Amino acid sequence: MRSIAFLTQKGGAGKTTLAASLAEIAASTGERVIALDLDPQQSLTQWGKRRESANARNKIIVEPLERERLTHLRPILDGLAAAEFTLVIFDTTVADARAFRLVCEVADLCLLPARPTRLDVEATAETFRAVFLAKRKAAFVLNQCPSSHRSTRASEAAKRLAELGVLAEPMLSARMDFQDALAGGLGVTEYAHGGRAAEEIAMLWNWSRAQLPSGQPAAADRRPGRQAAA
Repeated sequence: MRSIAFLTQKGGAGKTTLAASLAEIAASTGERVIALDLDPQQSLTQWGKRRESANARNKIIVEPLERERLTHLRPILDGLAAAEFTLVIFDTTVADARAFRLVCEVADLCLLPARPTRLDVEATAETFRAVFLAKRKAAFVLNQCPSSHRSTRASEAAKRLAELGVLAEPMLSARMDFQDALAGGLGVTEYAHGGRAAEEIAMLWNWSRAQLPSGQPAAADRRPGRQAAA
């Protein structure tokens, strides 16, 4: 079993939205996914509940994980592996250094969302330093970029983040499909299959999957419009 954690020390970067859509695209490629919601607001948990009435085609378990249970995180993950889950996705809170540290210690890949603003880049740089000190694999995810590929602001933010560490692929544009999918209890590839947002999240999943430890059944490239290999 592998794990991906969305971590940030600044709100508004879109970690819950990305966690939801990444969980869904992973499930569509054959992963057995459980998403653990550490945020007291429980936005991801509410998304999971909306899936029950949204006719969602891919099964994803979403569970809140209370702060007091974090000291038992490794046994919890051992139990999930025994239950044959293949992927855990953590959605974390921005204001709990202890939770941040404990999740860092177990995550195979830490994804650090940031918007293309100076404040976000600076805050995410601090997050990266904390993950680096924990000796975990990490990458920045540049999110909510202007849809124009010629955006100077996005290009400058990408350059700055790449200088600090690894920048995940691709840069994600600010598209309403992401928000509308979350509101409807869906992943963006369920909500707008074949759209640009769906293509971007599929590319992010393919990139992220390549960074994870091997040993799980490989799934084919599932960009919208492509079929899994027979």
